[in-house]
Order: sequence, then structure tokens, then C-alpha cells
Amino acid sequence: MTLTIPGFDHLRLPGADGVELAAAVGGSGSPVVLLHGFPQTHLMWRHVAERLAGEHTVICPDLRGYGASDKPAATGPEVYAKRTMAADVVTLAAALGHERFALVGHDRGALVAFRAGLDHPETLTHLGILDIVPTLDMWNVLRGTSAAVGYHLFLMAQPPGLPETMIAGSADAFFGSFLDAWADDPAAMPEEVRAAYLRASAAAVTSIVADYRASADIDVMHDQADLDAGSQLAMPVTVVQQDWGAQLGYDAAGVWKAWASDLDHRLTRAGHFMAEEAPDEIADAIQSLLAR
Repeated sequence: MTLTIPGFDHLRLPGADGVELAAAVGGSGSPVVLLHGFPQTHLMWRHVAERLAGEHTVICPDLRGYGASDKPAATGPEVYAKRTMAADVVTLAAALGHERFALVGHDRGALVAFRAGLDHPETLTHLGILDIVPTLDMWNVLRGTSAAVGYHLFLMAQPPGLPETMIAGSADAFFGSFLDAWADDPAAMPEEVRAAYLRASAAAVTSIVADYRASADIDVMHDQADLDAGSQLAMPVTVVQQDWGAQLGYDAAGVWKAWASDLDHRLTRAGHFMAEEAPDEIADAIQSLLAR
């Protein structure tokens, strides 16, 4: 049985370059797009989406390479560049009639949202980011023994072949280890939801690795070019994250202030999967963002 967000329509919509994305769409009002993280699908937004749908049209796609969306072959680094994945989101929203919309992303989806904010400032009204720092900053702050927390970033950055083989050989153990280690409240992710994430991830090993590999290559180049050009996020930005800065020895709020002048930076006591562990808190943060 396919798990769904209750009351939402489930559609296939165009992305960039002929890719089709699966998306759950519900509610009415001003549009807000919610992008999921790793190793999840759009289902991670089920609680928050229902809370927002009373006042907003809520659009929850599976990113390219994840869930029920297309998984194109990584014939070059641009196929899973966050720039390309951001173009997917803009194209998908336009197909639904939304030339401007708010965008909120978690984890990998937050990296896509960040890139969309820089590449499409005329399209995004508001930007929400959950539990990341930008790709360029991420590589800069992961150093010494603290970098062990991000071992998967280094593994999936390796050339094609070995990472895919290693992960596919024990996919449930690999992806499940993150669901277990990053959750402060395991009860927030029921067994059937956890199983759905594991099934989706095991079926997408090659494309998930390609997504991560792009973040050690082309995504860094794009971020560096924007940093060198002095580019900033032009829209109101809300960032909600765990206190990773204190744990890893950097100023997380300071990192974000370098990119966003109109910034609301918040820390949460929830775990990494905060949209599932603390949906009221996250929905309230998004509503506050959209009111700015």
C-alpha cells in the first residue's frame, strides 16, 4: 500500500529537461512548496502540510532521483546539480499556475531551496530552510574528528562505482542508520513510514549517490561563484536548525547572515527530522515566515 498525505491529490508534473516529478497537492490559497530531505520522500511533510493547507495551496514533490519521481541517469554532474533540481521546482510550480511561490526545504531539499533562492529571486516570495548550512559552508565547517558525523558525504562523493555497490549491498542498514541516528523521537516516524522511506531509498541508490556527488563538485562551484559575486538571498528567509554550530564549533547564525539580510534564525530542540517530530513548531515557523 502506498502511503499518502490524507486529502491531497497525487499528481505527476513536469520538471526541467523532460523529467517528471511526483507531487502531493492540497489546500487552497497562496502557494508554498515543501521539499523533503534524505533519506525520505514528500511523506515527511504529512503533518505540516495538513496544518498549512487551511490557508495555503501546499505542494509536496518528490525530488528528482527520489521517491516516485523520475531518476534520470547521471550523464554529467549537472543532472543532479541543485541548480537543475531548483529548475525542476520552478517548472513544476508553473505547471500548476504559480509563477511566484514560497519555498521551504529540509536537508537535501533545503539545498535545492537555497539554490532556487539565488537562481530565481523573482520567483520565490519567501524561503524556509530546515537543518542545513549551504553546500560551500558545509564542506568548510566539516573538519577534524567532527567530520565523522558526515561520513556519508565523503563516501558518496567518490567516483561512480564503489559507493553505489557498497550502499546497494546493504541498503536497508545504510539508510536505516540515518533514520535511527538522527531522530530524537523515534515514535514520530511510525514503522510503516520508516519502511516506506527504506523501500524508496533502496530503489534509488544510484540517483541518491549522484545527488550527493554533485554536492562535492558542481554545487560547490555554483556556491563559490555566488559568494565571489556577493550574491544574497533577496527574499525573507527563516532558518530552523539544531544547534550544530555549537556542536561542530562554528557560528551557524553567522553563516546564514552572510547569505541573507532578512533572516530569522531559530534553534530547535527537536531532532533532525523536525517536521515529523515537532510539526506544530515547524508549521508555526513557516506561517511566521509567510506573514513577513
